[in-house]
Amino acid sequence: MPTKPLLRSLECFRIAGLSFFYISVLSVVSANSIILLKNANVYAPDSIGLKHLVIGGGEILYMDDALPVLDSLLGVDELDLQGQALIPGFIDGHTHITGGGGEAGFSTRVPAVPLSQFTQAGVTTAVGLLGTDDITRSTESLLAQVYALREEGLSAYCYTGGYHLPPTTLTGSIRTDIVFIEPIVGVGELAISDHRSSQPTLNELLKVASEAHVSRLMTGKAGIVHLHLGDGERGLELVREALAQSEIPAKTFNPTHVNRRRELFEEACELTKQGCWIDVTAFETGDVGYEPADALLRFINSDYPQDKLTISSDGGGCLPNFDKQGNMTKMDFGNPIAMTNVFYQLVDEGTKIEDCLAFFTSNVATLMNFKTKGRIALGMDADLIVLDKQNRISHVMARGVWHIYNKQVVKKGTFEE
Repeated sequence: MPTKPLLRSLECFRIAGLSFFYISVLSVVSANSIILLKNANVYAPDSIGLKHLVIGGGEILYMDDALPVLDSLLGVDELDLQGQALIPGFIDGHTHITGGGGEAGFSTRVPAVPLSQFTQAGVTTAVGLLGTDDITRSTESLLAQVYALREEGLSAYCYTGGYHLPPTTLTGSIRTDIVFIEPIVGVGELAISDHRSSQPTLNELLKVASEAHVSRLMTGKAGIVHLHLGDGERGLELVREALAQSEIPAKTFNPTHVNRRRELFEEACELTKQGCWIDVTAFETGDVGYEPADALLRFINSDYPQDKLTISSDGGGCLPNFDKQGNMTKMDFGNPIAMTNVFYQLVDEGTKIEDCLAFFTSNVATLMNFKTKGRIALGMDADLIVLDKQNRISHVMARGVWHIYNKQVVKKGTFEE
Protein backbone atom coordinates (compact mmCIF):
# COMPACT_ATOMS: atom_id res chain seq x y z
CA MET A 1 0.00 0.00 0.00
CA PRO A 2 1.12 3.61 -0.54
CA THR A 3 2.48 5.49 2.44
CA LYS A 4 0.26 7.98 4.28
CA PRO A 5 1.79 11.10 2.68
CA LEU A 6 1.18 9.54 -0.71
CA LEU A 7 -2.42 8.72 0.15
CA ARG A 8 -2.97 12.36 1.02
CA SER A 9 -1.57 13.34 -2.37
CA LEU A 10 -3.88 10.92 -4.13
CA GLU A 11 -6.89 12.21 -2.22
CA CYS A 12 -6.18 15.66 -3.54
CA PHE A 13 -6.05 14.16 -7.04
CA ARG A 14 -9.41 12.44 -6.61
CA ILE A 15 -11.64 14.68 -4.57
CA ALA A 16 -10.12 18.07 -4.02
CA GLY A 17 -11.21 21.19 -5.78
CA LEU A 18 -8.85 22.96 -8.12
CA SER A 19 -7.82 25.50 -5.48
CA PHE A 20 -6.69 22.75 -3.11
CA PHE A 21 -4.73 21.14 -5.94
CA TYR A 22 -2.87 24.36 -6.57
CA ILE A 23 -1.88 24.61 -2.94
CA SER A 24 -0.82 21.03 -2.31
CA VAL A 25 0.34 19.80 -5.70
CA LEU A 26 1.42 22.62 -7.99
CA SER A 27 3.89 23.82 -5.41
CA VAL A 28 5.55 20.43 -5.85
CA VAL A 29 5.03 19.98 -9.57
CA SER A 30 6.07 23.52 -10.60
CA ALA A 31 6.74 23.74 -14.35
CA ASN A 32 6.72 19.97 -14.94
CA SER A 33 3.57 18.21 -16.10
CA ILE A 34 2.13 15.22 -14.27
CA ILE A 35 2.95 11.97 -16.06
CA LEU A 36 1.24 8.64 -15.48
CA LEU A 37 3.30 5.60 -16.44
CA LYS A 38 1.05 2.54 -16.64
CA ASN A 39 1.99 -1.13 -16.60
CA ALA A 40 5.73 -0.66 -16.12
CA ASN A 41 7.80 -3.77 -15.47
CA VAL A 42 9.95 -2.16 -12.79
CA TYR A 43 13.54 -3.01 -11.95
CA ALA A 44 14.29 -0.84 -8.94
CA PRO A 45 17.06 -2.23 -9.51
CA ASP A 46 15.59 -5.48 -8.15
CA SER A 47 12.66 -6.82 -10.13
CA ILE A 48 9.40 -5.79 -8.42
CA GLY A 49 6.94 -6.55 -11.22
CA LEU A 50 4.23 -4.48 -12.89
CA LYS A 51 3.58 -1.08 -11.32
CA HIS A 52 1.84 2.20 -12.11
CA LEU A 53 3.76 5.41 -11.40
CA VAL A 54 2.84 9.07 -11.13
CA ILE A 55 5.64 11.52 -11.91
CA GLY A 56 5.54 15.21 -10.95
CA GLY A 57 7.94 17.93 -9.88
CA GLY A 58 10.84 15.80 -11.02
CA GLU A 59 10.00 13.07 -8.49
CA ILE A 60 8.17 9.77 -8.24
CA LEU A 61 4.96 10.75 -6.42
CA TYR A 62 3.23 7.37 -6.56
CA MET A 63 4.13 3.76 -7.31
CA ASP A 64 1.77 0.88 -6.65
CA ASP A 65 -0.06 -2.11 -8.13
CA ALA A 66 -3.31 -0.13 -8.18
CA LEU A 67 -3.95 2.29 -11.02
CA PRO A 68 -4.53 5.75 -9.47
CA VAL A 69 -7.61 7.77 -10.40
CA LEU A 70 -6.42 11.24 -11.40
CA ASP A 71 -8.63 14.25 -11.94
CA SER A 72 -8.95 15.21 -15.62
CA LEU A 73 -8.31 18.83 -14.66
CA LEU A 74 -4.70 17.93 -13.97
CA GLY A 75 -3.94 17.46 -17.64
CA VAL A 76 -2.10 14.21 -17.04
CA ASP A 77 0.16 12.82 -19.77
CA GLU A 78 -0.28 9.06 -19.91
CA LEU A 79 2.07 6.44 -21.30
CA ASP A 80 1.11 2.77 -21.22
CA LEU A 81 4.35 0.79 -21.21
CA GLN A 82 2.50 -2.51 -21.70
CA GLY A 83 5.00 -4.47 -19.64
CA GLN A 84 8.17 -2.87 -20.97
CA ALA A 85 11.05 -2.68 -18.52
CA LEU A 86 11.46 0.52 -16.50
CA ILE A 87 14.89 0.94 -14.91
CA PRO A 88 16.68 3.75 -13.06
CA GLY A 89 18.68 6.22 -15.14
CA PHE A 90 22.36 5.35 -15.36
CA ILE A 91 24.86 7.24 -13.21
CA ASP A 92 28.18 7.83 -14.96
CA GLY A 93 30.63 8.33 -12.12
CA HIS A 94 33.67 9.07 -14.30
CA THR A 95 33.24 11.32 -17.30
CA HIS A 96 35.26 14.21 -18.75
CA ILE A 97 32.37 16.60 -19.23
CA THR A 98 34.66 19.42 -20.37
CA GLY A 99 36.60 17.03 -22.62
CA GLY A 100 39.91 15.38 -21.80
CA GLY A 101 42.98 14.59 -23.85
CA GLY A 102 45.89 16.89 -24.63
CA GLU A 103 48.58 14.20 -24.33
CA ALA A 104 49.83 14.88 -27.86
CA GLY A 105 49.46 18.64 -28.06
CA PHE A 106 46.73 21.24 -27.94
CA SER A 107 45.00 19.88 -31.03
CA THR A 108 44.27 16.62 -29.19
CA ARG A 109 42.13 18.27 -26.54
CA VAL A 110 38.77 16.48 -26.70
CA PRO A 111 35.65 18.69 -26.96
CA ALA A 112 33.08 18.89 -24.18
CA VAL A 113 30.45 16.16 -24.06
CA PRO A 114 27.05 17.46 -25.27
CA LEU A 115 23.84 16.77 -23.39
CA SER A 116 22.34 14.29 -25.84
CA GLN A 117 25.43 12.06 -25.76
CA PHE A 118 24.57 11.40 -22.14
CA THR A 119 20.82 11.02 -22.51
CA GLN A 120 20.99 8.80 -25.61
CA ALA A 121 23.13 6.50 -23.47
CA GLY A 122 20.56 6.57 -20.67
CA VAL A 123 22.85 8.62 -18.41
CA THR A 124 20.78 10.95 -16.24
CA THR A 125 23.50 11.77 -13.69
CA ALA A 126 27.11 12.56 -14.56
CA VAL A 127 30.14 13.13 -12.32
CA GLY A 128 32.77 15.19 -14.15
CA LEU A 129 36.51 15.32 -13.60
CA LEU A 130 39.86 16.49 -14.93
CA GLY A 131 42.59 14.13 -16.10
CA THR A 132 46.05 14.54 -17.60
CA ASP A 133 45.37 18.12 -18.58
CA ASP A 134 44.52 19.95 -15.38
CA ILE A 135 46.27 23.10 -16.64
CA THR A 136 44.33 24.23 -19.73
CA ARG A 137 41.30 22.63 -18.09
CA SER A 138 40.52 23.96 -14.63
CA THR A 139 38.23 23.30 -11.71
CA GLU A 140 36.52 26.58 -12.62
CA SER A 141 35.71 25.41 -16.16
CA LEU A 142 34.70 21.99 -14.87
CA LEU A 143 32.28 23.51 -12.37
CA ALA A 144 30.89 25.82 -15.05
CA GLN A 145 30.13 22.80 -17.23
CA VAL A 146 28.39 21.12 -14.29
CA TYR A 147 26.10 24.13 -13.98
CA ALA A 148 25.54 24.17 -17.75
CA LEU A 149 24.44 20.52 -17.79
CA ARG A 150 22.14 21.19 -14.84
CA GLU A 151 20.52 24.06 -16.71
CA GLU A 152 19.95 21.69 -19.62
CA GLY A 153 18.20 19.18 -17.36
CA LEU A 154 20.89 16.67 -16.39
CA SER A 155 21.96 15.99 -12.81
CA ALA A 156 25.67 16.80 -12.69
CA TYR A 157 28.46 16.86 -10.09
CA CYS A 158 32.25 16.89 -10.17
CA TYR A 159 35.53 16.25 -8.40
CA THR A 160 38.12 18.81 -7.49
CA GLY A 161 41.73 18.17 -8.54
CA GLY A 162 43.01 16.05 -11.41
CA TYR A 163 45.89 13.69 -12.17
CA HIS A 164 48.50 15.73 -10.34
CA LEU A 165 49.67 17.05 -7.00
CA PRO A 166 49.34 19.67 -5.76
CA PRO A 167 45.72 19.43 -6.90
CA THR A 168 44.03 22.11 -8.94
CA THR A 169 41.30 23.48 -6.70
CA LEU A 170 38.95 26.43 -6.63
CA THR A 171 39.63 27.66 -3.10
CA GLY A 172 43.17 26.40 -2.58
CA SER A 173 42.02 23.50 -0.39
CA ILE A 174 40.48 20.11 -1.20
CA ARG A 175 38.48 20.16 2.01
CA THR A 176 37.19 23.70 1.49
CA ASP A 177 36.18 22.92 -2.10
CA ILE A 178 34.14 19.89 -1.03
CA VAL A 179 32.63 21.51 2.05
CA PHE A 180 31.54 24.81 0.52
CA ILE A 181 30.93 24.07 -3.18
CA GLU A 182 27.78 21.98 -3.47
CA PRO A 183 28.46 20.07 -6.74
CA ILE A 184 31.97 18.97 -5.69
CA VAL A 185 31.75 15.49 -4.14
CA GLY A 186 35.37 14.37 -3.82
CA VAL A 187 38.87 14.67 -5.26
CA GLY A 188 40.19 13.03 -8.42
CA GLU A 189 41.07 11.48 -10.69
CA LEU A 190 44.43 11.39 -8.92
CA ALA A 191 46.83 9.28 -10.99
CA ILE A 192 48.96 6.48 -9.55
CA SER A 193 50.99 3.72 -11.23
CA ASP A 194 51.14 5.84 -14.38
CA HIS A 195 53.98 7.68 -16.13
CA ARG A 196 51.68 10.75 -16.41
CA SER A 197 51.18 10.98 -12.64
CA SER A 198 52.99 13.18 -10.12
CA GLN A 199 54.43 9.96 -8.63
CA PRO A 200 52.70 10.65 -5.28
CA THR A 201 54.30 9.25 -2.15
CA LEU A 202 52.41 7.42 0.58
CA ASN A 203 52.40 10.51 2.81
CA GLU A 204 51.10 12.69 0.00
CA LEU A 205 48.28 10.23 -0.74
CA LEU A 206 47.36 10.04 2.94
CA LYS A 207 47.14 13.81 3.23
CA VAL A 208 44.80 13.98 0.23
CA ALA A 209 42.71 11.11 1.62
CA SER A 210 42.49 12.79 5.03
CA GLU A 211 41.15 15.98 3.44
CA ALA A 212 38.53 13.98 1.52
CA HIS A 213 37.53 11.87 4.52
CA VAL A 214 37.08 14.84 6.85
CA SER A 215 35.01 16.61 4.21
CA ARG A 216 32.72 13.57 4.09
CA LEU A 217 32.22 13.77 7.84
CA MET A 218 31.40 17.47 7.62
CA THR A 219 29.01 17.33 4.65
CA GLY A 220 27.67 13.84 4.12
CA LYS A 221 29.05 13.89 0.58
CA ALA A 222 31.01 11.02 -0.96
CA GLY A 223 34.34 12.46 0.22
CA ILE A 224 36.36 9.95 -1.82
CA VAL A 225 39.73 9.96 -3.56
CA HIS A 226 38.96 8.78 -7.07
CA LEU A 227 42.19 7.12 -8.23
CA HIS A 228 43.24 6.76 -11.86
CA LEU A 229 45.14 3.49 -12.22
CA GLY A 230 47.69 3.33 -15.01
CA ASP A 231 49.49 0.35 -16.53
CA GLY A 232 52.33 0.42 -14.00
CA GLU A 233 53.35 -2.83 -12.34
CA ARG A 234 52.99 -1.26 -8.89
CA GLY A 235 49.24 -1.42 -9.34
CA LEU A 236 47.41 -0.79 -6.07
CA GLU A 237 50.47 -1.17 -3.85
CA LEU A 238 50.17 2.44 -2.64
CA VAL A 239 46.52 1.94 -1.64
CA ARG A 240 47.33 -1.23 0.30
CA GLU A 241 50.07 0.64 2.15
CA ALA A 242 47.67 3.48 2.93
CA LEU A 243 45.14 1.06 4.39
CA ALA A 244 47.78 -0.77 6.40
CA GLN A 245 49.49 2.34 7.79
CA SER A 246 46.62 4.72 8.53
CA GLU A 247 43.20 4.92 10.14
CA ILE A 248 41.50 6.30 7.02
CA PRO A 249 38.47 4.17 6.04
CA ALA A 250 38.85 1.98 2.97
CA LYS A 251 35.80 3.57 1.34
CA THR A 252 37.85 6.76 0.90
CA PHE A 253 39.98 5.09 -1.80
CA ASN A 254 38.12 4.51 -5.05
CA PRO A 255 40.33 3.09 -7.85
CA THR A 256 39.09 3.23 -11.44
CA HIS A 257 40.23 1.60 -14.73
CA VAL A 258 40.79 -1.56 -12.69
CA ASN A 259 40.04 -3.87 -15.63
CA ARG A 260 42.90 -2.54 -17.77
CA ARG A 261 45.20 -5.35 -16.56
CA ARG A 262 44.07 -8.75 -15.32
CA GLU A 263 46.41 -8.69 -12.34
CA LEU A 264 45.14 -5.23 -11.43
CA PHE A 265 41.53 -6.41 -11.53
CA GLU A 266 42.30 -9.27 -9.16
CA GLU A 267 44.09 -6.85 -6.81
CA ALA A 268 41.16 -4.48 -6.88
CA CYS A 269 38.59 -7.19 -6.21
CA GLU A 270 40.47 -8.19 -3.06
CA LEU A 271 40.26 -4.58 -1.85
CA THR A 272 36.45 -4.76 -1.92
CA LYS A 273 36.65 -7.17 1.00
CA GLN A 274 38.28 -4.36 2.99
CA GLY A 275 35.56 -1.89 2.06
CA CYS A 276 36.85 -0.19 -1.10
CA TRP A 277 34.53 0.51 -4.00
CA ILE A 278 36.19 -0.24 -7.35
CA ASP A 279 35.28 1.04 -10.81
CA VAL A 280 35.41 -0.80 -14.14
CA THR A 281 35.86 1.36 -17.24
CA ALA A 282 33.93 0.70 -20.45
CA PHE A 283 36.97 0.63 -22.73
CA GLU A 284 38.76 -2.00 -24.78
CA THR A 285 41.62 -3.66 -22.95
CA GLY A 286 43.09 -6.02 -25.53
CA ASP A 287 44.91 -9.14 -24.37
CA VAL A 288 46.26 -7.63 -21.14
CA GLY A 289 43.00 -6.83 -19.38
CA TYR A 290 39.40 -7.89 -18.99
CA GLU A 291 36.83 -6.43 -21.34
CA PRO A 292 34.23 -4.59 -19.22
CA ALA A 293 31.40 -7.11 -19.64
CA ASP A 294 33.80 -9.95 -18.81
CA ALA A 295 35.01 -8.09 -15.71
CA LEU A 296 31.45 -7.57 -14.48
CA LEU A 297 30.53 -11.20 -15.10
CA ARG A 298 33.58 -12.38 -13.18
CA PHE A 299 32.55 -10.17 -10.28
CA ILE A 300 28.92 -11.36 -10.40
CA ASN A 301 30.07 -14.97 -10.26
CA SER A 302 32.43 -14.37 -7.34
CA ASP A 303 32.00 -14.13 -3.58
CA TYR A 304 33.09 -10.48 -3.54
CA PRO A 305 30.58 -7.96 -2.08
CA GLN A 306 28.28 -7.15 -4.99
CA ASP A 307 27.60 -3.59 -3.83
CA LYS A 308 31.27 -2.59 -4.09
CA LEU A 309 31.68 -2.44 -7.88
CA THR A 310 30.60 0.24 -10.35
CA ILE A 311 31.08 0.90 -14.06
CA SER A 312 31.71 4.20 -15.82
CA SER A 313 32.25 5.37 -19.39
CA ASP A 314 35.31 7.67 -19.28
CA GLY A 315 33.19 9.66 -21.74
CA GLY A 316 35.00 12.62 -23.27
CA GLY A 317 38.32 11.28 -22.06
CA CYS A 318 41.32 10.43 -24.18
CA LEU A 319 41.96 6.70 -24.58
CA PRO A 320 45.64 6.67 -25.65
CA ASN A 321 48.25 4.01 -26.24
CA PHE A 322 51.90 4.77 -25.42
CA ASP A 323 55.21 3.19 -26.36
CA LYS A 324 57.91 2.35 -23.81
CA GLN A 325 59.32 5.88 -24.05
CA GLY A 326 55.96 7.40 -23.10
CA ASN A 327 55.11 8.65 -26.59
CA MET A 328 51.49 8.40 -27.66
CA THR A 329 51.10 5.98 -30.58
CA LYS A 330 47.31 5.88 -30.84
CA MET A 331 44.41 7.98 -29.58
CA ASP A 332 40.70 7.37 -29.24
CA PHE A 333 38.21 9.01 -26.91
CA GLY A 334 35.42 7.77 -24.67
CA ASN A 335 31.69 8.07 -25.20
CA PRO A 336 28.95 7.52 -22.60
CA ILE A 337 27.32 4.97 -24.95
CA ALA A 338 30.23 2.60 -24.29
CA MET A 339 28.89 1.97 -20.79
CA THR A 340 25.39 1.35 -22.15
CA ASN A 341 26.75 -1.10 -24.70
CA VAL A 342 28.20 -3.13 -21.82
CA PHE A 343 24.72 -3.34 -20.30
CA TYR A 344 23.30 -4.45 -23.66
CA GLN A 345 26.01 -7.09 -24.04
CA LEU A 346 25.41 -8.53 -20.59
CA VAL A 347 21.65 -8.78 -21.07
CA ASP A 348 21.96 -10.12 -24.63
CA GLU A 349 24.26 -12.88 -23.39
CA GLY A 350 21.81 -14.02 -20.74
CA THR A 351 22.56 -12.02 -17.59
CA LYS A 352 19.35 -11.05 -15.82
CA ILE A 353 18.73 -7.31 -15.68
CA GLU A 354 18.43 -7.41 -11.90
CA ASP A 355 21.81 -9.17 -11.60
CA CYS A 356 23.82 -6.42 -13.33
CA LEU A 357 21.75 -3.23 -13.10
CA ALA A 358 23.11 -2.13 -9.71
CA PHE A 359 26.60 -1.63 -11.17
CA PHE A 360 25.17 1.12 -13.39
CA THR A 361 22.77 2.65 -10.85
CA SER A 362 22.34 1.97 -7.14
CA ASN A 363 25.95 1.02 -6.39
CA VAL A 364 27.12 4.34 -7.83
CA ALA A 365 24.43 6.22 -5.91
CA THR A 366 25.50 4.57 -2.65
CA LEU A 367 29.17 5.36 -3.23
CA MET A 368 28.39 8.98 -4.10
CA ASN A 369 25.78 9.29 -1.35
CA PHE A 370 23.18 10.40 -3.90
CA LYS A 371 20.18 9.64 -1.71
CA THR A 372 17.51 10.23 -4.38
CA LYS A 373 19.33 8.61 -7.30
CA GLY A 374 19.90 5.12 -8.63
CA ARG A 375 16.63 3.53 -7.50
CA ILE A 376 12.96 3.54 -8.40
CA ALA A 377 10.91 4.21 -5.30
CA LEU A 378 8.50 6.73 -3.82
CA GLY A 379 10.17 10.13 -3.42
CA MET A 380 13.17 9.32 -5.61
CA ASP A 381 14.15 11.55 -8.50
CA ALA A 382 12.32 10.71 -11.71
CA ASP A 383 15.45 9.63 -13.60
CA LEU A 384 14.12 6.73 -15.65
CA ILE A 385 14.86 4.57 -18.68
CA VAL A 386 12.24 2.64 -20.63
CA LEU A 387 13.59 -0.38 -22.50
CA ASP A 388 11.95 -1.83 -25.60
CA LYS A 389 11.22 -5.53 -26.07
CA GLN A 390 14.83 -6.07 -27.19
CA ASN A 391 16.08 -4.35 -24.02
CA ARG A 392 17.32 -1.31 -25.91
CA ILE A 393 16.70 2.24 -24.71
CA SER A 394 13.39 3.60 -25.98
CA HIS A 395 12.68 6.54 -23.63
CA VAL A 396 14.83 8.48 -21.16
CA MET A 397 13.48 10.80 -18.49
CA ALA A 398 15.75 13.08 -16.45
CA ARG A 399 14.31 14.88 -13.43
CA GLY A 400 10.78 14.23 -14.67
CA VAL A 401 11.33 15.53 -18.22
CA TRP A 402 11.54 13.38 -21.35
CA HIS A 403 14.87 13.77 -23.15
CA ILE A 404 14.54 10.69 -25.36
CA TYR A 405 11.09 9.62 -26.55
CA ASN A 406 10.53 6.69 -28.91
CA LYS A 407 14.30 6.65 -29.51
CA GLN A 408 14.27 10.26 -30.71
CA VAL A 409 16.13 13.13 -29.02
CA VAL A 410 13.40 15.53 -27.92
CA LYS A 411 15.55 17.76 -25.69
CA LYS A 412 18.93 18.94 -26.93
CA GLY A 413 21.74 20.89 -25.37
CA THR A 414 22.06 24.62 -25.99
CA PHE A 415 24.51 24.34 -28.90
CA GLU A 416 23.35 21.05 -30.38
CA GLU A 417 21.81 21.20 -33.85
